[in-house]
Amino acid sequence: MKQTKTIAALAMAVCMAWLLLTGCSSHAPSSTERAAETTFVLGDTTFNAENEEPDVNPHNAYSGWACIRYGIGETLFRYSDEMEIEPWLATDYALVDAWTWRITLRDDVTFSNGRPMDGEAVKACLDHLVEVHDRARGDLMIDNITADGQTVTITTTEPRPTLLNYLSDPYGCIIDLEAGITEDGMVIGTGPYIATALSTGEKLDLVKNENYWNGTPGFDAVTVLTISDGDTLTMALQSGEIDATYGMPYASYPLFQNDGYTFSSCATSRTFLAHMNFESPIIQDSTVRQAIAMGIDKERFVEDLLGGNGYPAAGAYPDNFSFGGDAVTAKAYDPEGAKKILEADGWVDTDGDGIREKDGQTLTIRWLTYPSRQELPLLAEAVQATLGDIGFEVIINSTADHNRIRMDPTAWDVYASAMVTAPTGDPAYFFTSHCLDSSAANNGRYHRDTLEALAAELNETFDTGRRAKLAVEMQQILLEDDAFVFCAHLQMSMISQSNVTGLVAHPCDFYEITVDLKPAT
Repeated sequence: MKQTKTIAALAMAVCMAWLLLTGCSSHAPSSTERAAETTFVLGDTTFNAENEEPDVNPHNAYSGWACIRYGIGETLFRYSDEMEIEPWLATDYALVDAWTWRITLRDDVTFSNGRPMDGEAVKACLDHLVEVHDRARGDLMIDNITADGQTVTITTTEPRPTLLNYLSDPYGCIIDLEAGITEDGMVIGTGPYIATALSTGEKLDLVKNENYWNGTPGFDAVTVLTISDGDTLTMALQSGEIDATYGMPYASYPLFQNDGYTFSSCATSRTFLAHMNFESPIIQDSTVRQAIAMGIDKERFVEDLLGGNGYPAAGAYPDNFSFGGDAVTAKAYDPEGAKKILEADGWVDTDGDGIREKDGQTLTIRWLTYPSRQELPLLAEAVQATLGDIGFEVIINSTADHNRIRMDPTAWDVYASAMVTAPTGDPAYFFTSHCLDSSAANNGRYHRDTLEALAAELNETFDTGRRAKLAVEMQQILLEDDAFVFCAHLQMSMISQSNVTGLVAHPCDFYEITVDLKPAT
């Protein structure tokens, strides 16, 4: 009886979620009705303000991910399946000197409103990007842009070997600034679909771009539904209310391993990691940081909680990168060793309650994370258990409000997140975004002089072999300081109904709804 009530409750949750997201319609359209309208419906756990994606404006926070994933925007260059740079809206480039790049644009591209994409449009877009987007400004280091027909010339303030990589970041989607950005964050891009309606954290509606330059989009319309609850997402795909999912809980995978569904999977550099807060008094204790690093069971997290859909991490990058995997050495899971170093440093359980103390302070850490990446609360619970066995008290705060809280260094000790550490195929991205004095997401206010010096050299090094060696050295510094604990790299999967084709997972996790997405024949 209890199980029956649970199933009924979940079914009701699906119905309520659908009615809410479809504007209180009297009934949800069936799969047959949607097929007649050639509409594709994607259920996604990550499209929300919690992930700094409140809209599809690539010049706002991380909303470029939504812009590029949902087929609205495209970048000058993109990544192949082997994570190599290839032209997209551009046709070619020339490195004039260490500071100057000349980029030739395609001459057959129009924005979705029909306006030609020329050099002046690209210049206006990039000028606005670096004006309003701190991360892009720091990454690109653009000093000046000139336009001449279908050519743009970019001059940087210093040598920028990774300029093309950063131009391929989702914030680099080329949008029509002449058309403007709406108050609710919608833009005009060059992609196969056009955003028509947006409700933050709930729903995005798109229609086919009749002016698309690179083929005919396969669907007349696309709807993206934000469904953060894993059970609701699972039942929505089972019932046919949605056609595909991104972010399906691993526990639900066996339900879809049959002929009615298609899996597309690939290894990515999406990494689950813990940031140490160096302004927290307890985290400033190097023994505490070391014990935390030794007390996280990465193998169990991957096998039991990720269902084997990933592998334990040593550093910031996965094994298929020359500067990842075995190239660095991380602390092994060693709970007994962690107990010994804590004991030696004066952290002892004097009152027998299982929590260690030192100089009147309990060994308590506040673990901040968020629920929309569904693996993160599971990681928090696993860490709470294993560190608890060592003598820590771990207080978990899993909240959609994490972006505000992490900006307050007095409010947390360890922040666990998931990020794609090498979306550009180059090691610089993670360091420039998370580890340096100038990093926009240096959440833990970490600083090391040697890291800053190596980063400066990395920024001016064009040789890829030397860049890889520098990346290994820089990761090892982070690991020696226990500034981060890299827990696991994720194998990303998308699941679609068997009557859909062309939804393909990509190593950089950027490209989802493309011109190749269409009904199966």
